[in-house]
Amino acid sequence: MKKRLVIFGTGDIAQIAHAYFSEDSDYEVVAFTVDGEYLAAPEFCGLPTVPFETLAQTYPPAENSMFVALSYTKLNALRREKYEAAKARGYSMATYISSRASVLNGGNIGENCFIFEDNTIQPFVTIGNNVTLWSGNHIGHHSTIGSHAFIASHVVVSGGVNIGEQCFIGVNATLRDHITVGEKCVIGAGALLLADADPEGVYVAQATERSRVPSSKLRKI
Repeated sequence: MKKRLVIFGTGDIAQIAHAYFSEDSDYEVVAFTVDGEYLAAPEFCGLPTVPFETLAQTYPPAENSMFVALSYTKLNALRREKYEAAKARGYSMATYISSRASVLNGGNIGENCFIFEDNTIQPFVTIGNNVTLWSGNHIGHHSTIGSHAFIASHVVVSGGVNIGEQCFIGVNATLRDHITVGEKCVIGAGALLLADADPEGVYVAQATERSRVPSSKLRKI
């Protein structure tokens, strides 16, 4: 018998979480919840949507787990806030790990994590609570990802890297081995990080510029 799950959120991430949990987990999604002031409709994905303030009355924590399906808004602070609020109300927090991910660290992964397909998590990696790993990342051996982090797609984290809490790492970023990324860092898409990153640092790769030559003038394309 599947375990009952309530998803916090009614946005794109919540819709995606509903799809993944429904198709590839031992949970059955039974409802959605949001703060009452943001409740726009009584249903989402064909399921009831109830105010978080009164959730325990109809979906008590003794019978239901919860998953907070929010993005990296406010540098993951909002997701952290709702995760902590759900725990304070006594809910056990579900983690989703895709059956198509390569998880080789003995399952050393915290609660309320969202691990998508094609992630490679090597031996001796530690992943904290409330971490999102979008699809296709490489997390190298002996690395640590702090709680409440969000790692976008196709990121390479080399061996022995320490990533602090509430960091955001963008698509196609590369982190060399044995460096430390301070908490609340933003590592932009395509960035190459070769040294330690300061807490609250922002590291952005140089954007590709448009050539002065139009495509109609190119000879070999």
